[in-house]
Amino acid sequence: MSELHKFLFDGLPVRGMLVRLTDGWREVLRRRAEAGAAFPPPVRALLGEMSAAAVLMQANIKFNGALVLQVSGDGPVKLAVAEAQPDLAFRATATVAGAVPPDARLEAMLNVHGRGRCAITLDPKDRLPGQQPYQGVVPLHGDRREPLQQLAQVLEHYMLQSEQLDTRLVLAADDDIAAGLLIQRLPAAGEGNLGGSAQQQRNEDAIGRSEDYNRIAHLAATLTPAELLTLDAETVLRRLFWEERLLRFAPEPGAPRPHFACNCSRPRVGRMLEGLGRKEVDDIVAEQGRVEIGCEFCGVKYRFDAVDVGRLFTPGRDQPPGSEARH
Repeated sequence: MSELHKFLFDGLPVRGMLVRLTDGWREVLRRRAEAGAAFPPPVRALLGEMSAAAVLMQANIKFNGALVLQVSGDGPVKLAVAEAQPDLAFRATATVAGAVPPDARLEAMLNVHGRGRCAITLDPKDRLPGQQPYQGVVPLHGDRREPLQQLAQVLEHYMLQSEQLDTRLVLAADDDIAAGLLIQRLPAAGEGNLGGSAQQQRNEDAIGRSEDYNRIAHLAATLTPAELLTLDAETVLRRLFWEERLLRFAPEPGAPRPHFACNCSRPRVGRMLEGLGRKEVDDIVAEQGRVEIGCEFCGVKYRFDAVDVGRLFTPGRDQPPGSEARH
């Protein structure tokens, strides 16, 4: 089963997490393959790294809402998205519009002409009317405008720019496991400053100055992708930090584990069709006999025939069950 491990370095302003997505990650890939829409290997690896990173960030901030990690650009991969919910449910998908070389890295996939972007969106469950989700955006290049070739580098850059926190990430994924290790300097006070905090200046002043963090981050950077994918969590932490005093947090009874889940539903698709308007939906039904919408995340297809559409646009009428197929 997928697992998440949290730990602190005793007496030091450094925390860490390690995630291993196994069954849930394989479910993501299985559904794509069964739908006949498997992603090229570099895209699968990118989505695996994004899924691991999204779960790590969600668990790190304990946010009551969806955390959406998105990279978009001007290469053959137009968009890649990973989403993590408060219960650590995750899902991921991508839009590929061109050939992806088998050895493609981030620049070749998303940042061919320097217009690639990474966005992290926090969408609270209890959002008030008119309230907008919080979003931070960074380019896919460093401070000297050098193209960044790894997602981990982009996210480390994001945390420095947006949260003023030193962060070291090691990410890796294949067709069996998506995994990630996060090491982060603790904020100056409180729970951090994602979305704004009075501690931002103190956090910024401390960037790069913690010898303890720098030492531990250097140790974390020696972890290879192969080791992250093949070694169990106990072995990874022991090999990296055997000279440090590690405080491990045992999972609380009933605590959620990372798992694949999709929150698409027939009523949601119905509301989307209502937004298109009656005429456009009727035109599709007249041409194709029905409207069929497939979820890019989980592969479920929702079908609306003429009767379903009529009920959909009739005020006060409940929507019928209609048809739904898993692919």
